Amino acid sequence: MQIERGLVNTARGYLHYRAAGATAAASASGIAGSEAIFLLHMNQQSSSVYLELMAELGPHLRVVAMDYPSHGDSDHVEQQPTIADYARCVIEVADALGIKQFSALGEAAGAAVSIELAVNHASRIDRIVLLNCPYYQDRGAADARHGPLKSGLRPEDSSGFPVTRTIAFLLTNDAGHAPMHPTQSWMDRINVAQIEAGRHRWQALDALHQYDIGANLQRVACPALLLIGEHFHYLKYRDVFHQRNPRLRSEVIPGARLCMGWERAVDVGRHTLAFLRGMP
Repeated sequence: MQIERGLVNTARGYLHYRAAGATAAASASGIAGSEAIFLLHMNQQSSSVYLELMAELGPHLRVVAMDYPSHGDSDHVEQQPTIADYARCVIEVADALGIKQFSALGEAAGAAVSIELAVNHASRIDRIVLLNCPYYQDRGAADARHGPLKSGLRPEDSSGFPVTRTIAFLLTNDAGHAPMHPTQSWMDRINVAQIEAGRHRWQALDALHQYDIGANLQRVACPALLLIGEHFHYLKYRDVFHQRNPRLRSEVIPGARLCMGWERAVDVGRHTLAFLRGMP
């Protein structure tokens, strides 16, 4: 599939995106209302992690995967963004591309951005798909989860610039933040994304750290689907997600962990397309 690439001039500088498919494909596939779907990456990564999922979704609807400020090929920003800032960036890119209505899919930090879009830009959002959405019972739980990432699990040089990791290092020290069967191609993309973000690589994580996912999920009125990997550490909160939003649908992807949009693109694509078509 041919992937388009471009830059959009926004309030936070030029933002890079990848796009595929066409809006005409949506109506032909029975996906009512959705002109497009935006794919929103997790922290310290970029739109490149969604290439496989774009190939799954592109034949059916317009797919746009964008890089947050300071990530991928987007401009860097010094001021710490919030999840709300990232959501506004999505809206600016959608406006520049002439996309009025769309759905949003995001993994980890991208799930938080999807929730924020549904809450504060509800008129633009048809549906949201949350991949491995994080959940923190309180700020202490967020500190306990995020602290180790900054203290050796994602190493840096003496200047604070990230250094590359091997698959062996990742699976030995931080398997919970890896797919079940990472390949060198995937690892290369992750390493490149870390280098691209440089010393700003913690911005998306810090934005996620301050975002109240539980409280905002309660405010989501549009249809929402939660896809969780069988081996993902937040699966234990599945019932809590449903308590927060009784309208939420959820599915467990067998044999999956993190980075499902890459490793399990076929399964994620199948569930997403069925959800966008309004199928039970």
